[in-house]
Amino acid sequence: MEEIELYLEEAQELMQKAVDHTSAELLKIRAGKAMPNLVDGIMVPYYGAPTPINQVSSVTTPDARTLAIKPFERTLIGEIEKAIINSDLGLAPQNNGEIIILTIPTLTEERRVSLVKQAKNECENGKISVRNVRKDTNDSLKKLQKEGASEDDVKRAEEKVQKYTDQYIVKIDGLLEKKEAEIMKV
Repeated sequence: MEEIELYLEEAQELMQKAVDHTSAELLKIRAGKAMPNLVDGIMVPYYGAPTPINQVSSVTTPDARTLAIKPFERTLIGEIEKAIINSDLGLAPQNNGEIIILTIPTLTEERRVSLVKQAKNECENGKISVRNVRKDTNDSLKKLQKEGASEDDVKRAEEKVQKYTDQYIVKIDGLLEKKEAEIMKV
């Protein structure tokens, strides 16, 4: 019985990780609004080591359509600019010698639809992860039953796993709904 509880706990943790991962992936999809985490994945060479942009500069949003990146060391401006140009953001940095300005263009309807599609794919991947956790947990529970655990305990545990699966899929649907509204808002 104790083993069953461990499997259930692990299933919940793994499902939560799937939701967290999906949430993090959705943050990377830009919705036409300037957000500091937009540049989080960009690496800048800093004393020979690739370093995240937010560790070598401060990233702020002076307004809804602008990102301002102020390097802690002025010598990094060129490197940061190069890293942004080489990234897949598709933004043209402008620098005044002290600060790099990124202007986020408004999204076309076509681009919005494509971003919603991308968000749906990310959420579908999250749901698949949750379902895989359910499948793995149920397989483990069936093994326990073969090893002598009571059929009733295993059935109850499987029902709980299904309940968890439903809850976490609803959470992912909520993330998608929120992201879709954010993307489609003009």
